[in-house]
Amino acid sequence: RQGSELVGWAMGRWTYEGIDLNHNFADLNTALWDAEDNELVPHKFPNHYIPIPEYYTFANATVAPETRAVIAWMQRYPFVLSANLHGGELVVTYPFDMSRTYWKAQELTPTPDDGVFRWLATVYATANLAMASGERRRCHYDDFTRFGNIINGANWHTVAGSMNDFSYLHTNCFEITVELSCDKFPHASELPEEWENNRESLLLFMEQVGHG
Repeated sequence: RQGSELVGWAMGRWTYEGIDLNHNFADLNTALWDAEDNELVPHKFPNHYIPIPEYYTFANATVAPETRAVIAWMQRYPFVLSANLHGGELVVTYPFDMSRTYWKAQELTPTPDDGVFRWLATVYATANLAMASGERRRCHYDDFTRFGNIINGANWHTVAGSMNDFSYLHTNCFEITVELSCDKFPHASELPEEWENNRESLLLFMEQVGHG
């Protein structure tokens, strides 16, 4: 109701229990990279369909019911293509979201499928009217136009337990994050324009499911 002008970026970010759903999935990256460093992959540790760690399944684990429900949904229907929509920037990010060097806040950390992810992100970004506009302005400090309005998630800011990385490592789903508006809380009157900005991008992105 207040609109983006009067609401901070953290409004609505956490659940009633104080959990950030965007960072609430199991961290499978660390387990994979530790196994790689110890030369356990792929004979003793898988590099895809990585199982969920036991600690994450305990009843007292800090896992929101919403997160558990989404994981059950993903396991029941093994999606191969996905996008989650965020607000507050104009950029498309792709895995990995977590930097391999744990103490680095930003580090290019590509997946073995980096070319595919870059293609998927580019398909969305180039068809998005706001991102592709010649009058495109910066939302905040980062100038994403230099990179074609796409960026490796970890090279922007590292996130442990993201849905993108979890989807990729646990179910082999190729998932990107779309930051689709500078305004995190656009007014109702602005929603038709936001829809037009993203309509063709969404359709083109879904069409990529048919590509090998």
